[in-house]
Amino acid sequence: MKTALIHHPIYQKHDTGIGHPETPRRYEVIMNALKSDENFWKGLTEITPEKVSKGIIQAAHTPEHFKRVEGAFANGVEHLDADTIISMNSFDAALYAAGGACRAVDAVMSGEAANAFVVVRPPGHHATAENAMGFCLFNNVAIAARYAQSKYKEIERVAIVDWDVHHGNGTQGIFFDDPSVFFFSTHQYPWYPGSGSRGETGFGRGKGYTLNVPVKAQTAAVEQRRMFDGAIGEIAENFKPDLILISAGFDAHAHDPLGQLKLENKDFVQMTKTVKQWADETCAGRIVSCLEGGYNLETLGETVKKHVAELNNQ
Repeated sequence: MKTALIHHPIYQKHDTGIGHPETPRRYEVIMNALKSDENFWKGLTEITPEKVSKGIIQAAHTPEHFKRVEGAFANGVEHLDADTIISMNSFDAALYAAGGACRAVDAVMSGEAANAFVVVRPPGHHATAENAMGFCLFNNVAIAARYAQSKYKEIERVAIVDWDVHHGNGTQGIFFDDPSVFFFSTHQYPWYPGSGSRGETGFGRGKGYTLNVPVKAQTAAVEQRRMFDGAIGEIAENFKPDLILISAGFDAHAHDPLGQLKLENKDFVQMTKTVKQWADETCAGRIVSCLEGGYNLETLGETVKKHVAELNNQ
């Protein structure tokens, strides 16, 4: 089976305005890179998603949050917070973004694809149950996790691996008291949004099901990879997921303008290999990877292509 590539032209129509780092050109450069090699592109299973319903989104978000985001468009609001800018197509893009993550779950669970990557905009991992923030409207991976658990009886436990340079505070918060979802984040620290310390390990029944590996700015890539592999090994000893989701941010790249870490393309490939090995051992290789950050338009396309190529390396 091939890797599914989930995308929709609406992702490019989420207009954040001149000078905003989460630009529609991110989608453009990624798609151009993936299509630059005809044989590579033909080796993927291309899928166009649909919108998801309000109910699916509200499995991870409060009804008040959904109403607030929907109402912002109806009322012509341009900012959901200081960083999160919206335009006339952004609400549809957000519904299709969550839809892309859920469609990727369907593709993997049905055997249509071995695994999947979603070229999604807007990103999602900063969106909390109650609020949009950090360029994110709805939390795509959190919605996908809840969708998988509700639709497929064989999916009880989900692991979320977040390697974005910024801590996935929204995802962590949504599952902080839930032992059925293990959230692992490696990220620059201290850095936006300020959360993600080692001491944040979960709450109540979810205690021990969150693992943060904060990384200091300018840490060598080989050291960060060692920390990543060690964390995956630690998690794998105690948690056997039925599905693995990746919040695939590429702003930990050495040349990204929004981060100060040192990863190169080869490091993202190696991290992908580590997650694939874990998935092969525990959940029949079921992985859904969703785009989060990554803001250097000169490097992003090739970095994503390397990640997808490794996912597709059966």
